[in-house]
Amino acid sequence: MSQGTLYVMEQSPRSFILADLVKHFKLDVKITTEKDGAYNAKFPLGKTPAFIGPKGYALTETIAIASYLFSLVPKEQLGGLLGKNAQQYASIMKYLSLFNQEWIESVVPCFKMAIGQWPFNKKVNDENLKKLDILATSLETRLSEFTFLVGERLTYADLFVAAALTFGLSTILGAPFLKKFPHIARWFNTVSKAPFWEGRLSTYKPADPPMAFTPAKKEKKEKAPAAAAAAAAPAKKEAKAADEEPAPAAAPKPKHPLEALGKPKAPLDEWKRTYSNEETREVAIPWFWKNQYDPEEWSLWKVDYKYNDELTLTFMSNNLIGGFFNRLSASTKYMFGCMVVYGENNNNGITGAFLVRGQDYAPAFDVAPDWESYEFTKLDASKDEDKKFFDNMLAWDEPVVVNGEKREISDGKVFK
Repeated sequence: MSQGTLYVMEQSPRSFILADLVKHFKLDVKITTEKDGAYNAKFPLGKTPAFIGPKGYALTETIAIASYLFSLVPKEQLGGLLGKNAQQYASIMKYLSLFNQEWIESVVPCFKMAIGQWPFNKKVNDENLKKLDILATSLETRLSEFTFLVGERLTYADLFVAAALTFGLSTILGAPFLKKFPHIARWFNTVSKAPFWEGRLSTYKPADPPMAFTPAKKEKKEKAPAAAAAAAAPAKKEAKAADEEPAPAAAPKPKHPLEALGKPKAPLDEWKRTYSNEETREVAIPWFWKNQYDPEEWSLWKVDYKYNDELTLTFMSNNLIGGFFNRLSASTKYMFGCMVVYGENNNNGITGAFLVRGQDYAPAFDVAPDWESYEFTKLDASKDEDKKFFDNMLAWDEPVVVNGEKREISDGKVFK
């Protein structure tokens, strides 16, 4: 009889360490990234990791799930992973709680601000970086005297904290962090080679350089020449003496350039509802071609990220899409699209397709500061290959063909 189903988000440290625990101890637990009907019924908040065991027993929160999974492992197979006494077990729980909450919850805001998913707030960013530095210093102090976090043997505390650190090391902390904290670097190198990971961290490399928020460059206003300023001074005095006319009203806020095209025969609202609520292949796609797409009013575009060779983890690539979509929000009324991440960690790319009002992509996309990081190719719906690509970007159920090679879709986002 199956011992249950574990629902995970593969690249999340809270998830992948549980998946590796199941694999390492060969537990009869199904691991899935797909949220099915059973999941939706038990977990209305939609959080992962989550677990459903025999007779509908349900759990959320990574520490609670780990505790239950360890209870399924014969004691003789555990070794010292949970400590050798009550004190060591309590110390393990201390590290799990501290890094599951304080560490990860401090990395996330800095990361989301760095990629533009959240508005940058220097005070919040600095406060979180300071907290991370305090936590790292306490870890460095401990590891300067001991090989591992609890006792002198590898425990689940080492495994969990190492997993938690990967998120920061892959994004906002990177190689400089390990250089600043050499004892953590030594310890991380040791823990990453543990058989528990089955090679997951064997080729792990921190970001170098790490991510950082980069403000948009502001254009400098040219100063008026000194002679012109002096000449203008008497005129200003004369203006004050004269009866001044009321200042003209402020210029109206410029409209979106695509507004000049007028309202289309079929606005996007009904299509967006259909796509969100109906089966994609069976209902939504046929509806799109019958009711939404008019080549005289709309155009179709393939959108490719130009710098795929710089992408690392797939979840980071997907977050990059999310940041791009946030910056496109001013054009929500004028386009709809899907972008996906294909491939695997350290070998992935970003592509997608958009329906755009009018026949030019630029007015819709140039509202985003980073739009020039993408390449735009017009699609022709009369060509089977182009139409098939567009349909797949809506459905995500077939591989993407890149340079003649089929690449599986690992994640994606919808712009609507």
